[in-house]
Amino acid sequence: MGATRTQVYLTGDQRRMIDEIAQAEGVTLAEVVRRALDAYLGAERDAAAALASTFGADPGASMPSRDEWDRG
Repeated sequence: MGATRTQVYLTGDQRRMIDEIAQAEGVTLAEVVRRALDAYLGAERDAAAALASTFGADPGASMPSRDEWDRG
C-alpha cells in the first residue's frame, strides 16, 4: 500500500473515541481512521451506483414542465 502522510484536526471527542477504538482493537489510530474512510467512501460509491442503476427504470414516468420547476 502506498501511503501519504496527512494532517487533520480532530475534536477532543473524536480523538478520544478513536483512541478508545484503537486500544480496544489493538490497532493504531491511523488504522482506525483508514477503516472509517474506507467505510465512508465505499458507502458513497454504493449510493451513486444505486442511483445510477435506477435511471430510466420507469419509462412511463412523467416529468412536470419546466414552468412548474420554477414556481416558488
